[in-house]
Amino acid sequence: MENRFIVRRVEQDPAANQHQMTLVGGLTGPADPGPPHSAHDIFNSTSTTCLCEPADRRPSIVHLTKEALPRVDYYSNALEGMKRPSLGDLHGDDPCGKDVDLEQQHEAADLGGGHGIKLGWIQGVLIPCLLNIWGVMLFLRLAWVVAQSGIAQTLIIIAISAVVCVLTTLSMSAISTNGEVKGGGIYYIISRSLGPEFGASIGLVFAFANAVAASMNTIGFCNSLNDLLKSQGLQIVDGDVNDVRIVGVIALLVMVLICAVGMEWESKAQNFLIAIIMGAIVDFIAGTIVGPKTDDEKAKGFVGFDVEVLRNNWGPSYRFSENVDQTFFSVFAIFFPSVTGIQAGANISGDLKDPASAIPKGTLLALLLSMVSYAVFVVFAGGAALRDASGNVTELAGAAFSDCSGRHCDYGLMNSYSVMQLMSLWGPFIYAGCFAATLSTALTNLLSVPRIIQALGIDRIYPGLIFFSKGYGKSGEPYRGYVVTFLVSACFLLIAQLNVIAPLISNFYLASYALINFCTFHAALIKPLGWRPTFKYYNVWLSLVGFVLCVSIMFLIDWVTSLITFIIIFALYLIVVYRRPDVNWGSSTQAQTYKTALTTAYRLSNIGEHAKNYRPQLLVLSGKPSARPPLMGLANLITKHTALCVCGDLLPTRLSHKSRLARVRAGYKWLQSRKYKAFYTVMDGLSFEDGARAMLQSAGIGKLKPNVLLMGYKSDWRTCNTDDLVAYFNILHNAFDNRMAATILRLPDGLDYSKVTDDADVNTPIAASNGDLTVNSTVLRHDMAVRGEMLRVDSNLSFLTHHGGSDSTLHLKDSTQCLPTDSLTSGRRYNLQHDKTWNIGSPKTILKSKKKAVAEQILKDATGHDIPREILANMTLFDRKQKKGTIDVWWLYDDGGLTILLPYIVHMRSYWSHCKLRVFALANRGHELELEERNMANLLSKFRIDYSSLKMVTGITEKPKSETVNMLNSLLEGFRESDGAHEECRVTDTELATLHEKTNRQLRLREMLLENSQDAVLVVMSLPMPRKGTVSAPLYMAWLEMLSRDMPPFLFVRGNHTSVLTFYS
Repeated sequence: MENRFIVRRVEQDPAANQHQMTLVGGLTGPADPGPPHSAHDIFNSTSTTCLCEPADRRPSIVHLTKEALPRVDYYSNALEGMKRPSLGDLHGDDPCGKDVDLEQQHEAADLGGGHGIKLGWIQGVLIPCLLNIWGVMLFLRLAWVVAQSGIAQTLIIIAISAVVCVLTTLSMSAISTNGEVKGGGIYYIISRSLGPEFGASIGLVFAFANAVAASMNTIGFCNSLNDLLKSQGLQIVDGDVNDVRIVGVIALLVMVLICAVGMEWESKAQNFLIAIIMGAIVDFIAGTIVGPKTDDEKAKGFVGFDVEVLRNNWGPSYRFSENVDQTFFSVFAIFFPSVTGIQAGANISGDLKDPASAIPKGTLLALLLSMVSYAVFVVFAGGAALRDASGNVTELAGAAFSDCSGRHCDYGLMNSYSVMQLMSLWGPFIYAGCFAATLSTALTNLLSVPRIIQALGIDRIYPGLIFFSKGYGKSGEPYRGYVVTFLVSACFLLIAQLNVIAPLISNFYLASYALINFCTFHAALIKPLGWRPTFKYYNVWLSLVGFVLCVSIMFLIDWVTSLITFIIIFALYLIVVYRRPDVNWGSSTQAQTYKTALTTAYRLSNIGEHAKNYRPQLLVLSGKPSARPPLMGLANLITKHTALCVCGDLLPTRLSHKSRLARVRAGYKWLQSRKYKAFYTVMDGLSFEDGARAMLQSAGIGKLKPNVLLMGYKSDWRTCNTDDLVAYFNILHNAFDNRMAATILRLPDGLDYSKVTDDADVNTPIAASNGDLTVNSTVLRHDMAVRGEMLRVDSNLSFLTHHGGSDSTLHLKDSTQCLPTDSLTSGRRYNLQHDKTWNIGSPKTILKSKKKAVAEQILKDATGHDIPREILANMTLFDRKQKKGTIDVWWLYDDGGLTILLPYIVHMRSYWSHCKLRVFALANRGHELELEERNMANLLSKFRIDYSSLKMVTGITEKPKSETVNMLNSLLEGFRESDGAHEECRVTDTELATLHEKTNRQLRLREMLLENSQDAVLVVMSLPMPRKGTVSAPLYMAWLEMLSRDMPPFLFVRGNHTSVLTFYS
């Protein structure tokens, strides 16, 4: 520990026996005097050292507080990096469990980049860029470009290429200096800036382009080798394409092996190659200055610097060449791959010591040197050599050697690809430079492709590339990637035609550069707080110009190839969008999503509401979503992809931050596994009524606020605590006080399946919305006895205390332990992801195994036993296709149209589209039944509601049957004054007398429901209005019980009496 001890020299002195030694921990005491000679026994030399506490020692700040001082380790994504104390540690929260935030940071840690040799900006960026730019075109095609386009237009081609590359380099420098750049190069830059969709698609295309570029440069090497062999009268097979194929495959294999050996050997090879190339450049310049040395050189077109030659070669002379009528842009397409080496440093960004500094510095300098060298080559070649020459020395006297009209000439800038060897001071050195340039460019391409593929595999973007994520050795060499790179390059090498491959590569590179420019433009335009590049010499509009310029050149070169390129990129983009990889890289696309959502929310708040644009936005009191699958299924059916849905989870006890976060994550995990579009919020530390009131008032923002309350029916209202019953009843009043619509769902077998889905929260505080598991003592299936009683859960909304009643109740203990995060679906998914056995085999085998496991486990409960089919059917009632049946709508009272709108929405869903809509309405006067039916039919027609039948019911005011009245009386037992009921849950005789007629209507409605709708698939009915101060909670719940008992799935609906339907256009 620092500042704990100092080193003190103890001299050999008799007084040393009296020295007080300081012990570790601050304890002091006299030394043992011992015998007189003890000092010599202890200190057997002239001096020794011991650990002593300094007299003026002061504790450092780290020993006085738990607070952490700022340091770089706290901001690193490395798994082994230090972590600062959490807010909970400093605040004194319950330390149970792991911090979920830290776990998420661990999961987000980037795995790119090895730990082997790290390169500086010269060795890692400048030299690779120069080697990549000084490629095959420099020695084999630049003279041909000058012959076709002339000096002026060739300089324009170089200038346009330079502008594209400079703008792209500025954009790439801005992105690469906006934080650390890991392994993966262009893929890493684009994916972390624009997201995995763009990054993965363009990264794969770019890797493919580099692999093809390696084959193109290898073809150039083989062509040069063939020319050298021909000059000596030699050949391997035919001196043409077959020789190219044989030598090319061997050369590719050797270069792949060099790359696979490691960065150190590849770096040494680069130094040797760059020296040869620079020597060849000097050889060409010196030879051109010296001029032709023999008449044979003059006859072949090398005449030395001459004003007349410069004038003749200044303008273009496009001809039919390479089976194409050449134009400016066709020549540009062939030349452009020669300047596509600017990404060489970024491609190996994971192997750089400081990518943020090295990439802009090395790339810009390499671009400057290469463009200057190209311009010098163009002027020298165009000013000292003829376009056409016969090579016949005897024609020199009359200058006929340069007139090739009517005959074919084999020499000159237009006809000979080896004219630079002719113009050099020593021809063989040009061959060496050509070999070095082509092989070095191929080497850098072969080096970058496997690392891009490895980065894609590590990020698990495409399943087929996961196999290539494995690294070998201390630097994580991607040997598997080298194999596939060799195979792809070898396939294109077999084409053996340089000018056929070049335009294809140009399109892929231009597409990559366009995306790089767009990345910078997008990030600089959105300006997220994380956009702080240290490279300041960029401009948002210049990046946009670079993007437009790249796309324009692509289509001017070849619109068909450009279209195919974008189709491929778009297809790869759609694959990533469909797979939805679970990554969070803080891309500018995410920032744009937030900014767009915020702007839209602000704009929406200023837009007035209209019935045509009405959407039912639900607040669902679901507790944990996985505990009540049918309730969430109905909510999803109503709001599916079109409206807001908020799941509210109310807990009376207070949760720690970690427990709350774990609960929320488990809820979202379940929603995502079911593909439900909903928000999930937890409110703890409040009673059920207070929490519901707070949620009704605060849920949502602006116009994105719930306008419909959806909750489950409280089936244990007769046996629960009176406070719980009153709280449940008051929620309806609170909803209506906030002018919200209210809906209540009841299923014959209840809604709460937390025992089945392992969401009973046995070790956690239970939300008031979850309640005790009030279960029916009836066993659902006989085969469930094998694993103990599986009890039917009837309580949809119940509470922590329970009194009376014959139902058995499972009382759960309060605890502050951390929450489990598993559920029926999410737990299975979690286990699958963490089971190592799934990683065995190919990605296709892994996918099949996962699907099979899901299919086997989806019918099992949390203990691994089979869920009875009837329970599973109830849980997935609203998530499965319904057979033919009816949805009966009892539109009794006009509430604005919500009672008819909700069943119509359900009917429009594909799973429920086979169910017919039947409408029942009350007749005001029996003798005008036909007229009222026509009026109702006309109203439904104006609303464009498609229904199968309409029935006007009469007799609502008739006296109910005696057995129906007796049933109501039995429900009210224990709540009457004579029973001594609690004052808040007491049904007085005065209340019964006052509401006698309304009560009779509810009883008559029950009789009509049993007569007409007992066989329906779903019944939707207007919810009776609980008038304040008039009806008590027990009497109101008795009304609902009478209406919905022994009925199919039942939905009560009461709108807020604002029109949600209109017949105006």
